[in-house]
Amino acid sequence: MTAVAKPKSLAKTPHQGPVDWRRLVEWLSEDGVISDEEARRTIARCSQAESAQHPLVRLAAVAMARASDGKPLDVETLTQWLAGRAGLDYLRIDPLKVDVGKVADTMSAVYAERHRVLPVQVTPTEVVVATAEPFVTDWVAEVERQARRSVRRVVANPGDIHRYTAEFFALAKSVRAALKAGGNSGAASFEQLVELNKSNKQLDANDQGVVQVVDWLWNYAFDQRASDIHLEPRREQGVIRFRIDGILHPVYQMPMGVLNAMTARIKLLGRMDVVEKRRPQDGRIKTRNQRGDEIEMRLSTLPTAFGEKMVMRIFDPDTAVKDLDALGFSQHDADRWEALVKRPHGIILVTGPTGSGKTTTLYSTLKRIATEEVNVSTVEDPIEMIEPSFNQTQVQTQLDFGFTEGLRALMRQDPDIIMVGEIRDLATAEMAVQAALTGHLVFSTLHTNDAPSAITRLMELGVPAYLINATMLGVLAQRLVRTLCKQCRVPDDGASREALDATVKPWKISGGFKPYRPVGCVDCRMTGFMGRMGLYELLTVSDGFKEKLVQAPSIDALRRQAVADGMRPLRLAGALRVAEGLTTVEEVLTATPPLDQG
Repeated sequence: MTAVAKPKSLAKTPHQGPVDWRRLVEWLSEDGVISDEEARRTIARCSQAESAQHPLVRLAAVAMARASDGKPLDVETLTQWLAGRAGLDYLRIDPLKVDVGKVADTMSAVYAERHRVLPVQVTPTEVVVATAEPFVTDWVAEVERQARRSVRRVVANPGDIHRYTAEFFALAKSVRAALKAGGNSGAASFEQLVELNKSNKQLDANDQGVVQVVDWLWNYAFDQRASDIHLEPRREQGVIRFRIDGILHPVYQMPMGVLNAMTARIKLLGRMDVVEKRRPQDGRIKTRNQRGDEIEMRLSTLPTAFGEKMVMRIFDPDTAVKDLDALGFSQHDADRWEALVKRPHGIILVTGPTGSGKTTTLYSTLKRIATEEVNVSTVEDPIEMIEPSFNQTQVQTQLDFGFTEGLRALMRQDPDIIMVGEIRDLATAEMAVQAALTGHLVFSTLHTNDAPSAITRLMELGVPAYLINATMLGVLAQRLVRTLCKQCRVPDDGASREALDATVKPWKISGGFKPYRPVGCVDCRMTGFMGRMGLYELLTVSDGFKEKLVQAPSIDALRRQAVADGMRPLRLAGALRVAEGLTTVEEVLTATPPLDQG
């Protein structure tokens, strides 16, 4: 569960029962949180009309000015103050860290709503219960008797308690309904156990409980900024995990029968073969989030020892319209990249490992240059995001329609700009070169560690150096690193400067050096990081680079020439972001190759 904030002070005024807004205003004034004048103003405003809202919510709506700095007091700040006043811990509820099944077993939804409490953690010895009424305790003895555990109360935002009470108990109810409908039978696995005297009825993908659980899963993932959803079958039960900012977080443990029914439901919606579980399948689903924005998900299944695993890749609807600054480009690289993509013909490669943001960079770039005057056509495997301004083609290997065949067909479609999902072999590389030679601008990707390695990879595939010189415009290598949470980051000591200088020799970073380190707060789930950004290494093919490629095509010689032409290595790009206080030395060292190799 999310770490709790310790109370600042013990309760100053004995009190029993619910608190009203007048008493809270008196205590706020007494504690010096607000001035006497602000207290009088608040009482005058709140006295004008009655409200059924919780007193904390009502006072937050008034936007009382804090005496210390004049900033308005929001619900979280007021809740944290009330926790300190009552001598209890304050908790920001993190739904990813709540075991919903255990919560629902502790008390009924009706009981939780009546007392306005929510269990958030259950251990063998205690139940942690969130409340927004810290002076109401008449329910504690009954919960301790029913749960056979001690109760530890924490104070939480009343809005969160109301929201998550509905969500958690509704989810648990749907799971129980699904189990009741289909038992706990699972799909065949390598360790299939025959259970005697038990129902072998399989859950139906259209069962109402399953439908509700799948809907909850997607809304939950969108709300938590997940980039991937993993449904993983295990021996005893299924596991649901979300990838957030590049890190996987366990979300929920499902009975295998329910997980299999969820997988079947999603396959059905993704127009995949529901019956076929022996081979991998791909599909896609388009839906909407709670704001009404269209969301695309790419589906992938894989047979495993304990059943069929599914991964859903969620594509941010704003990805294709991000500007270069939002992607993480420095001004130095942004100017050079913009100059490259405005060239009329040639090849531009984007390189990096899987999950490094290559597709995001390509789609964002193509979206900006795909005007009404040009024909932008793509060949992809699979199509990552549907973009109306592109003509997108899906590779279908079962029909002998690969990248080479797709690119050959595109050449007869009067294209101006072509994007090939990946150059995997000599045939595709030769077609890309031919397209560039005949006056087209070609974008594609490679899997290499850095930008200069992409050039040598093409030569290893069999592309002659003179053809590379004639067509190649540039190579962009990239990585993703987590960005520091601006709410809780703190300045770092001199150790970061020394580590930074050591890793970017012979370059030295000068100017405003502002390293920060992560701390962790409720907004970033105590990780210290919020979101990710790109690090970029842009190689441009200059006349000097072409000479080196013909004379001495060694990776070291090419790298030195690229740096002389203005390329900043990935690790140096990361060091500059550390100097700006956007990420950490550890993130950069983990994500980027050493300078002597890249």
